[in-house]
Amino acid sequence: MIETHGLSMTSAHHSRLGQQECEKIHTATLEILARVGVDVHDELARNLLVEGGAKCDGTRIRIPEHMVTKALATTPTRMALCDRNGEVAIRAGGYNTYYGGGSDCLNILDHRTGQRRKPVLRDVAEAATLMDALPEIDFVMSMFLPADVDQRVYDRYQMETMLNNTTKPIVFVTPEFQGCVAVVEMCEIVAGGAEAFQRCPSAVCYINPTSGLIANAEALQKCMYLAKKGLPQLYIPLNAGGVNSPVTTAGCMASMNAGTLLGIVLSQLVREGTPVAVPGWNGGPYNLQTMVGNYVLANEQGVATSMGKHYDLPVFGLGGATDSKVLDQQCGAEVMLSLLTALIHGANIVHDVGFMDAGLQGSLQLIAIANDLLGFIRAATAGVVVNDETLALDVIEEMGPTGNYLEHEHTIGHFREAHYSKLADKNVYPVWLKRGGTTMETRAARQVDDILASHQPEPLPGDVQRDIRKVVQRELERIGSR
Repeated sequence: MIETHGLSMTSAHHSRLGQQECEKIHTATLEILARVGVDVHDELARNLLVEGGAKCDGTRIRIPEHMVTKALATTPTRMALCDRNGEVAIRAGGYNTYYGGGSDCLNILDHRTGQRRKPVLRDVAEAATLMDALPEIDFVMSMFLPADVDQRVYDRYQMETMLNNTTKPIVFVTPEFQGCVAVVEMCEIVAGGAEAFQRCPSAVCYINPTSGLIANAEALQKCMYLAKKGLPQLYIPLNAGGVNSPVTTAGCMASMNAGTLLGIVLSQLVREGTPVAVPGWNGGPYNLQTMVGNYVLANEQGVATSMGKHYDLPVFGLGGATDSKVLDQQCGAEVMLSLLTALIHGANIVHDVGFMDAGLQGSLQLIAIANDLLGFIRAATAGVVVNDETLALDVIEEMGPTGNYLEHEHTIGHFREAHYSKLADKNVYPVWLKRGGTTMETRAARQVDDILASHQPEPLPGDVQRDIRKVVQRELERIGSR
């Protein structure tokens, strides 16, 4: 976890929107909800919203301001996620920032061959193992959509694989509602029951409504189901400015925000106090030159996060991704920029580390490189401790201008506190050449291989492995009987 903007040591922080701009977007959002409305494609959700005071015209729901105000008042400002052992591992809120992978890439850039190929379930297991081992990666996602399993239940296979290969918190995605139910059931088995999982949630569902003004049935069903069980959720409608919303950043953000607040209202109608995280990316113009859903665009950076901060809600951000297809200069620049902007804007749970090619490709090497860059970012944005020990005036007085500080006990006691990269080569040319003249791409591949060969994630008990396997098999049989 990286924390910024602390009280005693204020460090990196920036906001794209000021208080006045946030208030204007909020007011515009309220007008959109009340006058235009959102298309809500689930009857139960519409009924709940109407009972709460909304107006219904077919699938169109219009929500008055008082419903939004009430819902925001009961939505927690923090979201806690635990590891498999029940210890709190993520405290999402304020300016705490945590990083993890992404989900469902259709291709993998194979670190062993350098070639792009279709991923298999083994790649999901290796990605989870790698993320479990890397110190700057705080949570795990599936990374890949495995091509060697039944595609109707691939999300169940993903979750089983992640549960078996990490103890870190998990962010999961399911394409249909029933998949969400099955995945929660698996998590409850691992936690020791529904109550235990509700008390210490070690996984959270990333819900992706169609857009700010269209709420699809599956997203709404997941929202209501998770809220009823008292489980946290990431409710993230996304807009494409100029395609399904205004091309201007403010207009895109206001219409996207309408969908976000609808999710807040619905979750709180089901169960007040349900933790909900809101978007920390998009809310800006789409790439109208390529018509590709790019992952790193300048105009949208920090806009949605600013609105999340305005509401004092946990923010689900994006960073560590690139639209490059290879590990080149564009890749390095976009990964570093997106990691850093997510941090300084204050996103809390930052996903998609290791994503490439507009989210169509993932790379284990890139996860390792991003982990190394995060070590730099953590050191570069940390508050500086200033006290008698760190000022070391007594050491300066003792050693003076010509003393050998290298051998002093103060140096010996503190030199390990500095950040040293494990992947960046800092040697001079002859030393670099003597050690093989490798690139960071090669060194990252070696690091991945070393971790996969040596790191053994803490295994689940045998009976738990058996029981979650039964859920996958049951789901496979249920789908097959349709």
